[in-house]
This record gives sequence, structure tokens and C-alpha cells, in this order.
Amino acid sequence: MRAPLRRYAVPARTRRASCLVFAVSLLCLAAVAGPMLLASTPPQGPPGFAERWKAAVALWHEGLRARGIVGSSLLLMHQGRVVARETSGLADLDAKRPVDERTIYHWASITKTVTGIAVMQLRDRGRLSLDDPVVKYLPELRAVHDPFGDISQITIRHAMSHSAGFRGPTWPWGGDRPWHPHEPSRWEQVVAMFPYTEVLFPPGSRYSYSNLAIVFLGRIIEQLSGDDYEVYVDKNVFKPLGMHRAYFDRAPYHLRPHLSTSYYREDGALAPARPDVDTGITVANGGMNAPFDDMARYLAFLAGEPGRADYEGVLKRASLEEMWQPQVKMTGAEQADADSPTAYAMGLCFFRERVAGLDLVAHSGSQNGFISHFFLHAPSRTAYLVAFNTTVTTTVRPGEVREDTRALDAELRDHIVANVFPLLAGK
Repeated sequence: MRAPLRRYAVPARTRRASCLVFAVSLLCLAAVAGPMLLASTPPQGPPGFAERWKAAVALWHEGLRARGIVGSSLLLMHQGRVVARETSGLADLDAKRPVDERTIYHWASITKTVTGIAVMQLRDRGRLSLDDPVVKYLPELRAVHDPFGDISQITIRHAMSHSAGFRGPTWPWGGDRPWHPHEPSRWEQVVAMFPYTEVLFPPGSRYSYSNLAIVFLGRIIEQLSGDDYEVYVDKNVFKPLGMHRAYFDRAPYHLRPHLSTSYYREDGALAPARPDVDTGITVANGGMNAPFDDMARYLAFLAGEPGRADYEGVLKRASLEEMWQPQVKMTGAEQADADSPTAYAMGLCFFRERVAGLDLVAHSGSQNGFISHFFLHAPSRTAYLVAFNTTVTTTVRPGEVREDTRALDAELRDHIVANVFPLLAGK
């Protein structure tokens, strides 16, 4: 039988000292754990910043209202710290649950940037070369029809820069019935289609967005690491960056109350999308889900901070910046020096864009009703992130559809980069 616990009186001076030590410990922990995730109210910044941010937020709110977008979140970062954040609308329309700081969004193709980081980790550890043929690791690709030469000419670098010549969709058949899987669930299903797959242009000759190519990268990560893709990324990216609420595909039970429902609004009619889907074999393309706090940690890592050993442990800064170097020109590259917004080049799983005279690193996501985007001005370590839980489209005329959520995304980009970024970037 245990002896009863004794109560001891603690002198007031000792209690005060203990509290002080505890408070200092919390501050030290926050300094090493990641970006400060609580926005200032009002936002703090250089002179004129609060007014310009207020104007951007007003534009955002009005755009959400005018287009009938159910819910959205917006976040601005500078030098690894959140300087402003906003939420609007509902995470779930039926439950009348508002969007808040814990709301979890589906990040779709932004996942591709994480996949690229995983590939670079393996490269830095000597497991592969970016100029290795994809077929070296996936011999099943020999069954693909390549009218331009040997399939071994297609490299990992081509796959990362969307210049390999593979088709856009992973699975161009089916999906038009409610009972169809969201995406192919097994590698064998993709392999079965290789004899009916062809390379569409000489590798490296031009840019053409390809989800299929990123599926191949995910498979290579699994082959070389011995882990499922989701396990590898969780161990080597999410956990080291403190992204403890980030996950792939269907949500764990404890996070389900924070999921945002997603919606499609077509010609004014609103309908929910498929909730909480399994992205199957395409998980390396777009299976990532996370709240804004975890995505802020990811953006802080991308922005970098001199001397951060934990960031270097995930990926060397030189390797990360290597991913941002243009690999292949995109449509509109000849306008890269103009002030009009244009994506001018593809790096290694990151886009390069020029907006209002600033050179940016970016990626967007669009899947299952969710649309998202981030933009990073690397020299000033300034970035913003936006997510919408509603894809809105309007039929302008037969055969022509206007993408309204995308239009708001672009309008917000133009405004923030032209009016807010220069203040933080010292321009």
C-alpha cells in the first residue's frame, strides 16, 4: 500500500522564481519550435502596413461574398513569423460551424512541393541522382510507348519539372460515377495502363503539367526508403518541422471535428464535394491535409532562417534553393520582365512567377472543391497563403466556363504582391 503523499509549503520567493523559470522556458521553446503562430491585432509592420493589409482583407471579403464562397483563410508571413491572419465564413454550412484557426483544409497539389523535398533528401543522401532515368527505379515503364526514343531518356529531373512528356491526369478513364474511386488505389492499376500510355513529346523540350509524373516520384521514394510515401514524409518532413496535425488522405479521429467541408458552386447552385477522400496511388500529387498553423511552419521552413539546424536537417538550404532554379520555360516566358503577372518557369516541383516586379516561388492546389495557393518572395522572406473551401464556376456561354474562385485567387495575388509585399520587402 502506497504511503500518503505529503504536502510541503513552498516559500513565495521560490514560487515566483519557479514561475519565472517556467515562463522563460516557454519562450525558449517557442523560439526553437517554429514560427510564431498567433497574429498580432492589429497586424504589426512598417508605416502604412496596417492600412494596406486592411485594404487587401476588404478585397478578399468582398470577393468571397460576391462569388458565394462558403469559407476561406488567409495568412501573411515575414521572416518566419505570422504577421497577420484572417478567417471568413463557414467550415461546414449545415452545422453552421465557422472557419477558425484550427480548421483543416485539403492542400491538393501543394503536396507536390513536399514530394520534391523528399526526392531531394534522397539525392543529398546519395540514394539517387536527379539525372537518373526514371526507368532505373520503375522498370515497369518499359511498357510505355515512346515514339521519341528510349524511355530511359526520361529522368527524375524531367518528372520534377513537368517536362517528361507524360499525360496530365493519372487516371483519364472513369470518375464520372459516385461509386468510382476518387483515384486509382493501387500501383498495379497504373502499371496495367502502361501498354496504353504514350510519351507525348521529347523529354525536356517543353513544360506540360503531369500528375502521372509525380506519381512516379512517389513510387521511387517508396522503393528507395522502404516506407510508404505517407510514412516517409511524416517521419522526415512533418515531424521535424513540428507539423503534428498534418496528415494524408482520411483524417484521424481526433482531427475530424476540425475538417472543412468542401463545395462546388456551379452557376449559382451549391453542392458538397466528396468529403475526406482517399487519394490512393496519387497521394504524392495531392493527398496532404493540414490546418494553417502547420502550413505556417512549412512556409517558415521554405523562407528559411540563418542558423536553424532543424531546417538544415530536413533539407540543406542550397538544395532547397536549387529546386527554385528555372528548369523549363512556361507559356508567357517572353513577358517575364513585364509587370503583368505571369508564371514564367518551372523549377523542381516549384513554380517561378513574376508579379508586380517581384520574383516569386509559388504553387497552387485544386481538388475536391478546395483551392489554395502560396507565394514566397525569398529575398525578403515574405510569403502569404490562402485557401478556399468552394470551387465556384459560371457558364459564360455553351462550352465556356469562368473559374470564379481562381479569378479571386489571382486578384488577391495581384493586390497583395503589389501593395503589401513591397512594404515588408523594403522596396
